[in-house]
Amino acid sequence: MKCNLAIWDRGLRFLFGVTLLTYAIAGGPIWAYAGIYFLITASWGLCPLYIWLKIRTN
Repeated sequence: MKCNLAIWDRGLRFLFGVTLLTYAIAGGPIWAYAGIYFLITASWGLCPLYIWLKIRTN
């Protein structure tokens, strides 16, 4: 699979993922564990939702 996330998109996903995961660990709502998804997609450079919607940021 090819990478479909640009460097800036990966950076934003990483920051958003860390923020959400920190919020979840600190006692936030269960949906805040979605930060794991953002961290995984930022590290891989591949977003399954972008594939489905045919979006590329790079």
